[in-house]
Amino acid sequence: MTTAIRAAARPNPIPVLEHGLMMYRRTWRGSLLSTFLLPLLFLFGMGVSVGSYVDLGGRLGVPYLDYIAPGLLASTALQVAIGEATWPILGGFEWRRHFYAMQASPLRSQDIVGGELLFIMLRVGGGAVGYMIAMAAFGTLHSWWAVTLVPICLLLGASVAAPVVAFAASIKSDNMFALLYRFAVIPMTLFAGVFFPVDQLPTLVRWAAYVSPLWHGVELCRGASLGWPTVLPAIGHVLYLAVWAAVGYYLARARFHKRLST
Repeated sequence: MTTAIRAAARPNPIPVLEHGLMMYRRTWRGSLLSTFLLPLLFLFGMGVSVGSYVDLGGRLGVPYLDYIAPGLLASTALQVAIGEATWPILGGFEWRRHFYAMQASPLRSQDIVGGELLFIMLRVGGGAVGYMIAMAAFGTLHSWWAVTLVPICLLLGASVAAPVVAFAASIKSDNMFALLYRFAVIPMTLFAGVFFPVDQLPTLVRWAAYVSPLWHGVELCRGASLGWPTVLPAIGHVLYLAVWAAVGYYLARARFHKRLST
């Protein structure tokens, strides 16, 4: 009976989103430090303190604070998205096992994936709005295109969250997340243009940066914040991130369906 109802139902990720929001009501205080306070302290420390020395060279064409702020915004969006797409997703299978309870209801695997991704997007969007307010307070927004920063962060968040959700649904132990952070997240953060132009990097590292979603997100955020043209046309960056999000979503659906069916 449940299978027939599930097959006839329309996609409905809202109950899963509501579940995430109800759980977040109890835990939101714990995320304030990592989502808002630490990035702001990093913005002040790197952009103002270290930036005063970088500005002496005058090689960037803008104050270092203005240069680094949109990069840190994109990096924060990525960190929030990956944080919500790792342990919470694995916990739904291995520890709390609430995904199996959802599967026993009329909800389908695509509903669960969609609801989880919607919740992650809300987390990313909330962090982006808070960070934009700080950027405005520091005087680092110099273009009306800055109104697109939140949508850019949402797209970047989806492009990394969807494949990471698929990865988290494929493993049994959270030890694998250490490899994810060590070989993907940290290198992206350091070498994808957040802190300095990637054209200063060796060729192999530079092309690795170009492949990463974060570099495309940084380019879009920096272009929107400063009114600069991006290396590629903006539509090229958007399409690249959209492909990552779409492929990741379908992989996540497949992994959820396989794991919840066994």
